[in-house]
Amino acid sequence: MGERKQRGWSLQGMTALVTGGTKGIGRAVVEDLMGFGATVHTCARNGTELNQRLQEWRDLGYHVTGSVCDVFVQAAREKLMEEVASLFHGKLNILVSTVGTALHKPTVDFTAEEYSHVMDTNFESTFHLTQLAHPLLKASGQGSIVLLSSVASIVAIANGTLYAASKGALNQFTRNLACEWAKDNIRTNCVAPWIIKTEMPAVKRITASAIQRKITLPKLLLKIGEKKRTGVQSDDVAEHLGL
Repeated sequence: MGERKQRGWSLQGMTALVTGGTKGIGRAVVEDLMGFGATVHTCARNGTELNQRLQEWRDLGYHVTGSVCDVFVQAAREKLMEEVASLFHGKLNILVSTVGTALHKPTVDFTAEEYSHVMDTNFESTFHLTQLAHPLLKASGQGSIVLLSSVASIVAIANGTLYAASKGALNQFTRNLACEWAKDNIRTNCVAPWIIKTEMPAVKRITASAIQRKITLPKLLLKIGEKKRTGVQSDDVAEHLGL
């Protein structure tokens, strides 16, 4: 973030919605956007945690609001976007979707319920949110969408077929949306990081297994995963958001 600030990069006057913004990558993105002057609305399932984060940010002087919302639920997504439309007077500059889940097991062992849960959380919820956000992004005159994919969408990872498929769908969705909505002055980008140390249970299992087996984790994880705050530092992800 420091280098971009030196170049005079600013989001002053911009509005942003970041899903899953109370921890991990989502929290890092919220703080980075606010640091550049954007007015941010975020959401989380845990109301207590959300209120705690909002108070922390407001104490620092940031313009931020939040909603309790489970983006897995269609009605909750619709309510969220109604709140955002009201808060930002029918316009939205930035949509960052960071909500996701992972379940690692052999392909033949997945149940229909597990398939639906992973695909609905990682892909369908984002697909629907972008649909709902389109008129707000278009109205802003300079909209930007950033989706969170994974390296698993590009290379094979053991027992990660379903997760990879959901993230691969996001990759192609990004390509199509970038072309289809360019005429509306809406840019669409996708960030595909490697393993990032967050509170996601699947990530905890992977890192614990690697430590136990004395496997060297990717340099990115080793570099940013042991910082004091859970999740990544804002520069490590937001530097590549393409806003």
